[in-house]
Amino acid sequence: MNRKAAFIFLFIISLLNNLILSGQKQKPKNESWYDEKLIHFGFSLGFNTMDFNITPSQKYYQQDSLTPKVSILNPGINIQIVTDFRPADYLDIRFLPGVSFGQRVIRFYKNKVLVNEQQKLESSFLEFPLLLKFKGDRLNNVRPYVIGGLNFRYDLAGKKEFDDSKPIYIRIKRPDLYYEFGAGMDFYLTYFKLSVEIKMSQGIGNVLVEEAAPGHPQYFNAIEKLKSQIWVLAFHFE
Repeated sequence: MNRKAAFIFLFIISLLNNLILSGQKQKPKNESWYDEKLIHFGFSLGFNTMDFNITPSQKYYQQDSLTPKVSILNPGINIQIVTDFRPADYLDIRFLPGVSFGQRVIRFYKNKVLVNEQQKLESSFLEFPLLLKFKGDRLNNVRPYVIGGLNFRYDLAGKKEFDDSKPIYIRIKRPDLYYEFGAGMDFYLTYFKLSVEIKMSQGIGNVLVEEAAPGHPQYFNAIEKLKSQIWVLAFHFE
């Protein structure tokens, strides 16, 4: 985990801890019959920022070679269906199929100077996360948890071929497997449960398509590996 990711994660954990302490004051408990079922359902809306962990190429590196960086993080959205299976009091198995949309912009620098060309890579994912949710003790109408598991994503926006009419000289693979972990809080309201969750999703494979664009090999040659990384802030309604 890089420093930026570690800082964000520690900040969220601190915020959740403050919410827990504030939730310890005695309040009337809202009934949670939906949470006691073996299986229950819901839906989720979220926001994401998509990023790449880029390994610059050493094979083609020269003094005047291009250096790739993701310097702009753009917001995206997530929409999912929640299926929750409760095999034990403190453990849930969650399947959240859905879609997510976002984009990443790779900029290239030569001798630390930004060149004009940039690559905007848009993604429209079908995603199938299977996660384990470990819950703490309920404190009145609040319950903290941590979550982790795997997520298979398939990028419908991935290009099969280069398009001569568009200045896109890098392609990314459509399928990828991610590991995910994060933390959240369940808030038991009168008629439903609202969960606020933040998680990091790290791609396992190299998603760079091993093919240089005709006439523009310098962009492909500048990159050895591309690994996808996605941060998600989700609101689950169950």
